[in-house]
Amino acid sequence: MSKAAPVRMHPAFRGGKLTPWGGEKLRTVYGKEIAEVPTGESLEISCIPGLESRDDAGRPLTELIAEHGAAWAGQYAGKTFPLLLKLIDAREALSVQVHPNDAYAHEHEGGKLGKTEAWLILDCPEGAELVYGIQPGTDLETLEKACEQGSAVAPLLRRVKVRPGDVCNIPAGTVHAIGAGILLYEIQQSSDVTYRFYDWDRVDQQGNRRELHIRKALDVTRLDFAPDPKHWDEKPGVTRMLEEPFFSLDLIRAEEKGTAIPEIRDFGFLTALDEGLTLRWEDGECAMKKGESFFLPCACAGVQIRGDGRAALSMPRSGKD
Repeated sequence: MSKAAPVRMHPAFRGGKLTPWGGEKLRTVYGKEIAEVPTGESLEISCIPGLESRDDAGRPLTELIAEHGAAWAGQYAGKTFPLLLKLIDAREALSVQVHPNDAYAHEHEGGKLGKTEAWLILDCPEGAELVYGIQPGTDLETLEKACEQGSAVAPLLRRVKVRPGDVCNIPAGTVHAIGAGILLYEIQQSSDVTYRFYDWDRVDQQGNRRELHIRKALDVTRLDFAPDPKHWDEKPGVTRMLEEPFFSLDLIRAEEKGTAIPEIRDFGFLTALDEGLTLRWEDGECAMKKGESFFLPCACAGVQIRGDGRAALSMPRSGKD
């Protein structure tokens, strides 16, 4: 297998009516060239049709993987691309939602992948909260009756406080919602399937509410899942924060002398969380801007990060429900 170099990716964006809860931090914090305000999502590394990320020459990731095959995507060459990386700016709270697993999505959503995801909190106001599961002791009948009444769902939601550096694992079936003022990194299965329980009784300028998907949401909800965030202590080097069925998440506190990243497994997504970092590999190097993401092909070896700053690395794993 021939060697391959890291590839800087240029994101696609979701904004306007698609993310009415978004803001403009993707531009003000990370210098992203968003086209409208609000914009809630920067799809940093994506093979979602119509929302593909691209290299410096403007070529979509799907095309690059098709051309380079296993040297780029390992065992996923020629298969459904498994992961999606986003940066999310939640000026307002997102809807209360849940995602299906692979089996349910395949049956009910035209063969799509399910959606397990994880969040790294990048910034948030003091006292910020997430919806992270359902209150213990709630049964499905109680939840269903509350959904029929709309705002009666709110007291049944489990809320947790978060701070920068917290990591939240969100397996398929976990009810969740990003709270207002939170900026986060999201690694997820490559899926756009979302079922909304409740949207805080919001209406648009025409007085319309967003679509809810209560029946499907109830079908897939796990009432038994009520975890707490894990906090990254930012020790120098690499800290593996998650090793889940579909992906791993390593958080990196780089040093001036250089910090080697773990061996690439099929492919990797590397994101600079601070300025002043340099990405090096066997045959070259390049500067990384804060908020930039790089696709690391399977055949990319000897990767190091140099400089005083932080980065995040996600890689795929073979998952089963």
